[in-house]
Amino acid sequence: MSGRRGPDFRGSLVLLAALFAAPTASSRGEDAAVDLVGTPASVEISPASPVLAGRRANARLIVTATYPDGNVRDLTRALEWSSADPNVAVVSPTGLATPKADGTVVLTARKGSVEVSTTVKVEGMANPAPVSFRRDVVPALSQASCNMGACHGTPTGKGGLKLSLRGYLPDQDFLTLSRESGGRRINTLNADASVILRKPLGESPHEGGIRLKRDSKAFEYIRDWIAEGAHDDPAAVEAVKLEILPGARVLNAPAKTQQLVVMLTLADGTRKDVSSICYYDSSSPDVAEVDSTGYVTFKNRGEVAIIAHFLSLVANVRLTHLVDVPGFTAVDVPQDNPVDRAVYTKLNRMRIAPSEACSDAEFIRRAYLDVIGALPRPEEVDAFLKDSPADRRAKVIDALLERPEFYDFWALKFADVLRSNGRLIEPKGAYVFHRWIRSALESGMPMDQFVRNLLASDGSTFSNPATNYYRISRDPETSTETTAQLFLGVRIQCAKCHNHPFERWTQDDYYGFAAFFSQVGRKPGALPGEEVVYATGGGEVKQPRTGKVMPPKALGGPKLEDAAVDRRARLASWLTSKENPFFGKSLVNRVWYHLMGRGIVEPVDDFRDSNPASNDELLDGLTRDFVAGGYNLKSLIRTVLQSRTYQLSATTNKLNVDDAVYFSHATTKLLPAEVLLDAICDVTGSPNAFAGLPAAAHAIQLPDGKMDDPFLKTFGRPARELACECERESDSNLSQALQLIGGATVNNKLRSDAGRIAGLAKSGKPPEAITEDLYMIAFSRTPTPAEMEAAVKHLKGAKDLRPAVEDLAWVLINSKEFLFRH
Repeated sequence: MSGRRGPDFRGSLVLLAALFAAPTASSRGEDAAVDLVGTPASVEISPASPVLAGRRANARLIVTATYPDGNVRDLTRALEWSSADPNVAVVSPTGLATPKADGTVVLTARKGSVEVSTTVKVEGMANPAPVSFRRDVVPALSQASCNMGACHGTPTGKGGLKLSLRGYLPDQDFLTLSRESGGRRINTLNADASVILRKPLGESPHEGGIRLKRDSKAFEYIRDWIAEGAHDDPAAVEAVKLEILPGARVLNAPAKTQQLVVMLTLADGTRKDVSSICYYDSSSPDVAEVDSTGYVTFKNRGEVAIIAHFLSLVANVRLTHLVDVPGFTAVDVPQDNPVDRAVYTKLNRMRIAPSEACSDAEFIRRAYLDVIGALPRPEEVDAFLKDSPADRRAKVIDALLERPEFYDFWALKFADVLRSNGRLIEPKGAYVFHRWIRSALESGMPMDQFVRNLLASDGSTFSNPATNYYRISRDPETSTETTAQLFLGVRIQCAKCHNHPFERWTQDDYYGFAAFFSQVGRKPGALPGEEVVYATGGGEVKQPRTGKVMPPKALGGPKLEDAAVDRRARLASWLTSKENPFFGKSLVNRVWYHLMGRGIVEPVDDFRDSNPASNDELLDGLTRDFVAGGYNLKSLIRTVLQSRTYQLSATTNKLNVDDAVYFSHATTKLLPAEVLLDAICDVTGSPNAFAGLPAAAHAIQLPDGKMDDPFLKTFGRPARELACECERESDSNLSQALQLIGGATVNNKLRSDAGRIAGLAKSGKPPEAITEDLYMIAFSRTPTPAEMEAAVKHLKGAKDLRPAVEDLAWVLINSKEFLFRH
């Protein structure tokens, strides 16, 4: 057949256009008038009765109105503020109270019939109030973004000034500001002439633009610190806790703004308002923005986490903005599945209508692809459709979870992120590591035991394959970052060189966790390429900045010091315990991602305060069941698959077309490289040949990430060099289109004399039967009348049937319905 032409691509493209029409998408904008006053049932000011201690204190006040319908609104900036005695304290139009003299004063906010008051006590105005460099100036520099990564906080600095990132090295910053450049950056005799003030104020040329305003707390702290002599205070009372008021809140239209208050607790128990000196972030700026005073403004309906930062402390609060959605009606919340309870409750809350249930054909194809990475055979589809509608989906789910392909497919997923790669661990190491992963799944090993076996492993990388975990991660730092990302969902890499600029993790956290891996030894084994992993019994990790030997400490957990027990065994026990808040959630989120196409936390391995879950109740509920059920992978998968949420259609409606995070409809996603190649082999009836594997081997059974295949590489098969799901590319690109249109893999399989296409062409079947056969194997359904008409017309009009059948198969393989899971 080498001399015969392949599919007629021009004819195929015409056929493609006739069979498949591209769907159109619609978008919907929302606007709502805002009336922040209205007629509330009650109004209150918080924090209640604040105390202003010292002349540098202030208090940001929030006015909250509760309306007869139960809705709450922030009226802080809608009312007019006044002080009964401005000689004691004054209050700004935005509700910021500032002390003037010792005493007690009533502050009032009123407009029309709405009026509310609070009593403010001022004390200690005559007491010394020196500015603290470490507790006042450093946060001021952070709020002004002077020490951010794109400015002077970059490793090389900017304009000759280099500060530590977000102030994590205050001793170094003090020397830089007060001693470097001959001390010319500050002028203690004339503070206002100091370069570090004039430039961010815009009074001298400054590449970074205006960063300070004279009426800000940041300016006050920096200027007064200079005027007071620019002293350091290494013994300053430590800041230990940060919290945001008023807490989680739902704002129903027309309300769409919210003032926040940030309270700091010091080690001596002192509490102070630091709202004016924090810096803030929004987890979704497209939904809501937050300014430097902690004032949040929603731009669109949705949820955000607003994060406040003060030194190394982080606090966050969840805010939700809802609007009336014409045509929305709340749906009944199913109570028989934890997934549906959480998802449907959230959809009702967000006023998003779920899609209809998927068809049986969509379900069986989706379930097969998601659970075993293969297309259902036509006879399996036929048997499914003939079974009782009441329980046939549940029966399919149970059957798929016991199929050998289930272990192949999920071993592939774990091998990807565990980096089973012959280049890293020798080809034999990759084979035995993959076999160990698959055997663990097949034996029903609980996932906590699976992870414990990895983390506490010792011995030969050949005879105890779990030890390959430490052959890949060859130093404490790599082990730290890999373990945190894989099993805690924490990307802690930033904290290796400095405190994390946006999260709570510090260098001490990083190197305390690294101490668990400091006593891992490796030596050559008796066989070529073999290595032996063992506990050395000695070796410590030092914090590079302080030189301090770090005791082993769990991330977000306790110190685990016990010389009688191997450190990795201690870590494995804590990490997989119920007391660890990260482990169960991380695994649940990863499994959800593989089944649903998007994590509850997204990216799937990036749990952080500034990246909240889209549905806390869903993640928490699934995790509780997962832990209570003994970390059983199959049970978790079964729970998700049996839910109405999983079985929703990918077709959107006008009320959920914009939803990309709340799982109101199924996600359409490109098939993984291995699954797609196996599917093409199934449609064409032409298996692929892989070097070193049996002739009938499927791509999902490949044990080694080192194996190179042009088709798999083009479609995003990861090299398994990163412990991240992100290494597997899922976006379509031009190279993939070229592979499908004219690549050797597809065309050779279509033209194979031993394949399905040649068999159909000489089977004597009528065009209608040929078309139905191809549709059933490719899409798990029969063609529509329009599709049948177009296909039969093409087949009957061909002079040579076989090229026409190749054309039809080529069109189906190149269709979105085939290439995507939906």
